[in-house]
Amino acid sequence: MPALYQAKAELFRTLGHPARIRVLELLSERDRPVYELLAAIDIEQSNLSQQLAVLRRAGLVTQRREGTDVVYAASLPSVADLLLIARRLLVDLLAQQGELKAELEPEPSAAEPAEVGESARPSRPSRRSGR
Repeated sequence: MPALYQAKAELFRTLGHPARIRVLELLSERDRPVYELLAAIDIEQSNLSQQLAVLRRAGLVTQRREGTDVVYAASLPSVADLLLIARRLLVDLLAQQGELKAELEPEPSAAEPAEVGESARPSRPSRRSGR
């Protein structure tokens, strides 16, 4: 497999954790210190540190010190673009699935009962007594 596809696959693997996606969404809005990220994401500090390390190694975020705070930032403006495209893709996929679901659901016909509880079974033909 060409190196380009390997690099793309690695990028998508890096994005493959919900906490990392949330971190990137928050950082696409503005730079944030770690304590703000912790407050916005419901995970343990050690888990957040691991996820931030993965994003740093991938080059998607940078960090800097401001006094006693460690502040993270999205490394490229295109990170926000990628997240927006992913959101649009999900909306389109869900709309498509909704359309498919609507096609699969049976539409009530005139022959079907309108009220719940009414029998939808056709009546049995009468049997001849000559058998």
